[in-house]
Amino acid sequence: MAEATVVSQQPVSGDYNTLIMEVPEVSSIVKPGQFIHMRVPRLEHLVLRRPFSVFRADDKHLTLLYKRVGKGTESMTLLTTGDEIDLMGPLGNGFPMECDGDPVLVAGGYGVAPLYLLAERLGRTGDIFIGGRSADDVLCVEDFKKLGWTVHVSTDDGSMGEEGLVTETMGRWLAGQADEKVFYACGPDGMLRAVGDIGIGRDNFAWLSLDKHMGCGAGACLACVQRVRDEEGNETWARVCREGPVFDARDIIWP
Repeated sequence: MAEATVVSQQPVSGDYNTLIMEVPEVSSIVKPGQFIHMRVPRLEHLVLRRPFSVFRADDKHLTLLYKRVGKGTESMTLLTTGDEIDLMGPLGNGFPMECDGDPVLVAGGYGVAPLYLLAERLGRTGDIFIGGRSADDVLCVEDFKKLGWTVHVSTDDGSMGEEGLVTETMGRWLAGQADEKVFYACGPDGMLRAVGDIGIGRDNFAWLSLDKHMGCGAGACLACVQRVRDEEGNETWARVCREGPVFDARDIIWP
């Protein structure tokens, strides 16, 4: 458990905000792809905490990128400087950093959050594909460019970048790419499954960050289980909060 203090909050685009907190005991050790489990202030009567991927982190501060989608995140928009937040973290297993191949990041909506921290710390640059329903859902384009990454954008409605699914845009780009790649993705299940299939089809690693409803965040309640294959190839269940949220695409068994 840790107590975080709100430093600031800023609107990003549409329904998206960033929340900066001071919590050095967490921010100084978090790894890309890990998450925190937060009790939302003003909603203490609700039992369940909310999981959030870490967007930015340094020795003192931790930043979340979130979208207003319900009572919990709506209440978060009311947080102001000095407010205290009860959280657990860092939790889960993040992205493997030492993988051969040119890195390719794939983000859907606020799936950019854990991928930004990864891009910042990976030690090399590559290509990132950012997709969203509309331009309001395309986040952090300039942030990734400042890190030296090549950014490809697509939207379902064509309001920004190419029109269509982000995996379709990536597929066309990959048609001219013979070099080995390593894929890192975070977003909706359909997108993750498509990225995984592409990686497997190329015999490249694809690391997928799953987004599941969580209860305890500690692996005890089994609310966030995912069917996977173990090291022997047998079907079993894994807890996204403990064994994940990042999995090798080859191990995931989709419905």
